[in-house]
Amino acid sequence: MEYRRLGHSGLQVSLLSFGSWLTFGNQISDELAEELMIEAYDQGVNFFDNAEGYAEGKSEIVMGNILKKMAWDRTSYIVSSKVFFGCGPKGPNQIGLSRKHIFEACHAALKRLQLDYLDLYFCHRPDKNAPMEEIVWSMNQLIQQGKILYWGTSQWSAQEIMAAHMVAKEYRLIGPTMEQPHYNMFHRDRVEEEYKLIYKTVGLGTTIWSPLASGTLTDKYLKEISTGTRMDLPGEEWLKTRSLTQEKLDKIRGLNNIALELNTSLAKLAVAWCIQNKNVSTAILGASKVIQLKETLSSIDLLPMMTADVNQSIEKILQNKPKETKY
Repeated sequence: MEYRRLGHSGLQVSLLSFGSWLTFGNQISDELAEELMIEAYDQGVNFFDNAEGYAEGKSEIVMGNILKKMAWDRTSYIVSSKVFFGCGPKGPNQIGLSRKHIFEACHAALKRLQLDYLDLYFCHRPDKNAPMEEIVWSMNQLIQQGKILYWGTSQWSAQEIMAAHMVAKEYRLIGPTMEQPHYNMFHRDRVEEEYKLIYKTVGLGTTIWSPLASGTLTDKYLKEISTGTRMDLPGEEWLKTRSLTQEKLDKIRGLNNIALELNTSLAKLAVAWCIQNKNVSTAILGASKVIQLKETLSSIDLLPMMTADVNQSIEKILQNKPKETKY
């Protein structure tokens, strides 16, 4: 396993991490969740990602039970949660980024995860109804109380992230350390172009999610539409609608040919493509089978093969390289 600093912070995160979105407390059994976490930890993964909204809080309960059972050294791993969507009733103060919900959600996450503190705490979405000053002050207070160590954002624009840093600078508070953006071969603009300046100005770290584009950047959809995947979960039909267009399937076949030429799998190629980007602090892997996780965890081995020629061949297929902005 390799490790990278989370932005300009001193915290080192494993280049590949493990997340529970759509699986823990929902798609897979608690026993399988335990097997997956053990496999990840044994392979050097030190960051486990979660959120209050994953399976309405059940995901954090499952992860918390596993962490308690395994009794790993607390200094050896990093755990996150996210606040915005709530994990139950959606009353006016039970979602969003008000100080009330941020504090109550943090305390509830700690209880579900059975932890004394969260290493990383994300604002899961921007909240137009909450003043930026309130959000930054709330996160800073949680840090001062020892409930969280670093705070960040997820799916925020560069403008919103910089607005938070401006507030932090004005009041001498701690600004966001990291962003959790959607990033893969099909979804590139924000990570590669929009955030380009703030990697340098504020040292933004990134914990990217969906490197396999919800499983489409694997070989399981090449012949026929698979069943029993996350796309078949109730409420997640949007994944199939967005992910399985004919144009994407044609590109997936082309990318798979490149993987075969490299004597590897499309899944490993897709993950390696993401983590070759030096602005990616860690790529969050998801899995519903141990064999899947073992495969993607070995993607680091493919990094030396990601040559200029290989990347050029990939770009010819994707045809979606973000247009460079001149500053």
